[in-house]
Amino acid sequence: MAVRTIKGLDDPIVRQKAKKVGKVDAQIRVLIADLIASMRAAPGVGLAAPQVGVPLRVAVVEIEKKLFTLVNPEIVERSKETQTGPEGCLSIPGYWADVERAMKVRVRALDKSGKRFTTTAEGFLARAFQHELDHLDGVLYIDRLPSLDLLRRVEDIEQEEEAATVG
Repeated sequence: MAVRTIKGLDDPIVRQKAKKVGKVDAQIRVLIADLIASMRAAPGVGLAAPQVGVPLRVAVVEIEKKLFTLVNPEIVERSKETQTGPEGCLSIPGYWADVERAMKVRVRALDKSGKRFTTTAEGFLARAFQHELDHLDGVLYIDRLPSLDLLRRVEDIEQEEEAATVG
C-alpha cells in the first residue's frame, strides 16, 4: 500500500476517459489499496484512478467510515430531483464551488473481489459517487459550473466563517 501523488489540473490524464478494467486481479487490488491510502492521506472522501495517473475505471469513496470500492462503475439510475452543494477536488486544491447533482443515484460496479453489486445512494454519498464517476470520463466539477466565476477559494470560506462566529 502506497500513497501516490495526486495529479493536478495541468496533467492531461485527468481529462482522459479511463479504460474499462478487464479483470479484478492482484494488480487492481494493489491499485485499490493505493487509492484508499492516497485518499485518506490527502485527506478526501473519494479518489479515482486517473487522479493518480492510472487511466482505469476504478474509484474509491469513503463517507462516515463506509468504504466503497468501485471497479467499472456506472450510474444506472438518477433521480430527477437535484441538490446543490459544495464540492472540492483533490486535483484542484484550495478551491470549491456549489454544484448541482442528482439527489439520488443507483450505481452498479464490481467490488475489490470482482463481484458485481448495485447500491443506491442519496445526498452527500450520491454527490461523491457522481463526482468520482465523472473523473473516470475526464470530467471535473468545474466543467459543471455555468461560469468559473463561481469558484471560491477555501480561505475565503474560512474567513467568512470566522467573521460569522466572531462578534
